[in-house]
Amino acid sequence: MSSLTARQNQSGFSLSEYLTCLNGIVWREALRFLHQRERFVSALVRPLVWLFIFAAGFRQVLGISIIPPYETYILYEVYIAPGLMAMIQLFNGMQSSLSMVYDREMGNMRTLLVSPLPRWYLLFCKLLAGTAVSLLQVYAFLLIAWFWDIAPPPIGYLTVLPALILSGLMLGALGMLISSGIKQLENFAGVMNFVIFPMFFASSALYPLWRVQEGSPLLYYVCLFNPFTHAVELIRFALYGQINWLSLAVVGSCTAAFMIGAIYAYDPSRGLIRRGPAGGET
Repeated sequence: MSSLTARQNQSGFSLSEYLTCLNGIVWREALRFLHQRERFVSALVRPLVWLFIFAAGFRQVLGISIIPPYETYILYEVYIAPGLMAMIQLFNGMQSSLSMVYDREMGNMRTLLVSPLPRWYLLFCKLLAGTAVSLLQVYAFLLIAWFWDIAPPPIGYLTVLPALILSGLMLGALGMLISSGIKQLENFAGVMNFVIFPMFFASSALYPLWRVQEGSPLLYYVCLFNPFTHAVELIRFALYGQINWLSLAVVGSCTAAFMIGAIYAYDPSRGLIRRGPAGGET
């Protein structure tokens, strides 16, 4: 038995060992992000297209009345900005889980998961790394949006940070849970689109829920029970220094549920990834 395993059995891992693991996983994710510049560009192109083209076309059609957290009438592009921020995190969560499918197919995931450190901690480190990357993308979007006269109160750039961290963890954990059941890289694109577009369009990202209710009561309840809706509303209120307690509870609960599901699914003895006769994944 190795000395590392012996220390684990006797007194567990030290804080420095946990931090070393966290630093390694975060640094690996950061290097991957830096080497994939097109990933950063594509993460900004999607919301900017919606902001500069879609919102401009609907500005005169979709006026937004005074609803919390807004204290006055707002332009349509101001309303959809929080939804576009959440969309960046949604796509990033799915891309991060895509990298897990790729690593598992190439064998890199096996190297990570055989570490003597607890598996839940390894997955949580991966989740934190993906969330950190999404934060960089969101703040880059906010910087560009500022030049488009979309500027929340200055304190909003700080108060929105906890909301972005929590929503990033929820969407990243969802992607991690989905990736646990996908064994081939080619199948992931279809599954990703099946998740991303219904979550995004059936939410309050593009339209207030009261407008959705006027058009379709059934769709209103679909949006109401969509976790992405509450991620958007959590970000929206946080941008203006307020807390939407219902959305906070929903996003926090979903984050815990998705993470627990992912940890269970990545357990080869119980979850969706099972070991074959030769010890490989099947």
